[in-house]
Amino acid sequence: MSPAPELKATLTLPQTAFPMKANLPQNEPLRLARWAELDLYAELRKAGAGRPAYLLHDGPPYANGPIHLGHALNKGLKDFVVKSKTMAGFDAPYVPGYDCHGLPIEIKVEEQLGRKRLELPASAILSACRTYAQKYVDLQTSQFERIGIFGRWSDPYKTMARGYEARTLEAFYGFLEKGFVYRGLKPVYWCIHDRTTLAEAEVEYAQHTSPSIYVRYRLTSDPAAIDPALAGKQVSTIIWTTTPWTLPASLAVAFHPGFEYVALQVESGEVYIVAAELAEAVRAACNLGTTTELARFKGSALDRTTYQHPFLERSILGVNALYVTGDTGTGAVHTAPAHGADDYNTGLRYGLDPVCRVDEVGRLTVDTEAWPQAAPPPFEGLKVWAAIRSSSPCSKSVALCSEAATWNTPTRTAGAATSRSSIAPPSSGSSAWRRRSSAPTARRRPSASWPSKRSTRWFGTRPGARSASPT
Repeated sequence: MSPAPELKATLTLPQTAFPMKANLPQNEPLRLARWAELDLYAELRKAGAGRPAYLLHDGPPYANGPIHLGHALNKGLKDFVVKSKTMAGFDAPYVPGYDCHGLPIEIKVEEQLGRKRLELPASAILSACRTYAQKYVDLQTSQFERIGIFGRWSDPYKTMARGYEARTLEAFYGFLEKGFVYRGLKPVYWCIHDRTTLAEAEVEYAQHTSPSIYVRYRLTSDPAAIDPALAGKQVSTIIWTTTPWTLPASLAVAFHPGFEYVALQVESGEVYIVAAELAEAVRAACNLGTTTELARFKGSALDRTTYQHPFLERSILGVNALYVTGDTGTGAVHTAPAHGADDYNTGLRYGLDPVCRVDEVGRLTVDTEAWPQAAPPPFEGLKVWAAIRSSSPCSKSVALCSEAATWNTPTRTAGAATSRSSIAPPSSGSSAWRRRSSAPTARRRPSASWPSKRSTRWFGTRPGARSASPT
């Protein structure tokens, strides 16, 4: 009996010269070298001449390090699109680019230069930044070619190229000639550590517990203009804020034009204006005791009223704003145009001064014309985070409103791009202060990963009416 044949001999299979093993570590570099020798991308451009064009506009990677999985996924997907369009009969060129500007490059170069950078002219530092960026342009180019991405790698566009900068200026000049360019101010994120603005993409959130306070703003305009029932009364409104360090910049109190507000008279005869739906919460939080409702009116009736700043010789304007919410607080929001987009835009509508009272390193400064005492205020020169440490011992010495003389702890969660800290209230007893010891708010960090050099740095506001957070 003849032996049984091998199992594979019983199958009819196609014959191939392909090796059993791919040996990719050895074969891929050879294949890429072959493509480079053939100048395959240039041949594809010749073959595609005259075909319908398909252009993929590629956002450039940042030239500050080697590529990672995100780069590979991004470029791989785009390569699939470009190659599939080429095979579908289109002329589909791919022009890669590199973003060579930005703070991370500057920080790395400053670290490399050390104290030497203080002695170098700006042109030398810029040259070092260009060299640093070019290093990673070359590295990323070789890595993208290594993973098989087709493109014009011999001539990518770079934002630091003189020609690219010239075209940018040319486009800008075109906008200028057509009258599309104006000079103005806008709120921006500002890092008090690096003393520079931050892009929205550089800002992230984390939980932070902040002090919060209730503050009385005494009405100085005619109460009868709001409602006849208030004629002859001593009227105030109460604001609640988790950013007491912004109070030196307070220029307005915002009310929602569509909310109902009530005027509550306490046993002493003082009248307080708060949002109707928050009245019970405010009465309990501020220990107002027994109250009587004298009047009820829309927030629109409070537009253009005036108030006295709680500790500065400054008139405060009543304004209407839709960002006032009715879920927490009092329905009255203290507004500082130098601290936040909403506040700034409200200031523009009402013609308020946007000058910022926090310098580029986060130090509080006083408006000397409005400070009523010879001695500087306790918060003068303190950073917004140092001010929180000084507030606790000072808070016991301030004059508290008899209806608001106790301390307790509510919660509030809010987004913010700057540190939230308390200032030391003045020793003057001109207004009601009531401090809440902890209110959770959000802080932002400018890095995409924990931890980083700047992930623990708090932000302040930029001088010259440029600001970083809403109050």
